[in-house]
Amino acid sequence: MARLLKLCGLSLLVYLIVFATLVDRPLSLGVLRLELLQKTARLRALPSPKLVILAGSNGPYSHSCVVFTAMLHMPCENAGIAVGIGLDDIFARYEPLLRAGDVVYMPMELEQYTATASAYRASVDGAFLLRHDRDVLMTLPVPRIIGAGFCCDLADLMEALAEMPLAARGTISPARLLAAEYDSQGDRIDNVFSDRDAALLPQAPRKVPAPKAISSGYGAALIAGFAAREARKGVIVIGGMPVYYSTAVMPDEVISAVANIYIANGGRFTVLGNRSAYPRADFFNGEDHLAKPCQYLHSVFVARRLERLLGRQATPPPAFIVHVAAGCPSAADLFSQD
Repeated sequence: MARLLKLCGLSLLVYLIVFATLVDRPLSLGVLRLELLQKTARLRALPSPKLVILAGSNGPYSHSCVVFTAMLHMPCENAGIAVGIGLDDIFARYEPLLRAGDVVYMPMELEQYTATASAYRASVDGAFLLRHDRDVLMTLPVPRIIGAGFCCDLADLMEALAEMPLAARGTISPARLLAAEYDSQGDRIDNVFSDRDAALLPQAPRKVPAPKAISSGYGAALIAGFAAREARKGVIVIGGMPVYYSTAVMPDEVISAVANIYIANGGRFTVLGNRSAYPRADFFNGEDHLAKPCQYLHSVFVARRLERLLGRQATPPPAFIVHVAAGCPSAADLFSQD
């Protein structure tokens, strides 16, 4: 038995050495980590009061800091990161950079609220937290640290052994990929109609979770904690709805469940006249991701709502924004409604 325990301990030690210090996935995970680092660096450099958009990919695909800056005259960072990156990780990096008077608008995807603690333990960012960002990892809850410690398996090792030589030779560059996808404020810029993946659009809308699943989710608890901590600092946290297909049924009770997470924790909430629902023709490659003209159109609507909530005097959208937004199929029907 003692020998077996020694072998198990040695195996665990070898595993940790390999995945914490030797192998890496610089392409598949490197792009996500670099995106997070870039957004954090830009956020650190922005003066206050600043506007921060915080969500999953719904943030950079469907919201535009170009529009918000032009209308609200605030420095802006579109800090949304793919849903697979844990909010606890994101909050740990962003919170120290937020100051009293800053505004955080959070049109979080609904699955961000319903995410479970077990899903967080297996979150994709566990691998690069273990390999590169152990200082951040050590600030997270113990179960998350343990989950990151057991992030990887044989398939991950094989993927790492394939990616590392490609990255070393510069065959694929995460920095070049991101430069083609995002602008200097974190907005997605490759979501143009000419490159739209229309084959993905006919998919059925995701199932809308029950209000109780939203309010009781582990992700909801993380978001509520973030809103409460930032409210105590004087940061203005405003919740909102993500964009979604207009064919989906979004009950009032679901919107109320989302709103309560913010309002009950010192934040605010706003919902557009169209509830952020758009026809499929407005989307780029699936739910949450609007094509650029509709990204601008939606952002004009959101800016008008933020103007009212913040008591700021917004200016009308400049001509170049109106010109781009007019290319959205819904523009004729929606531009005068909100």
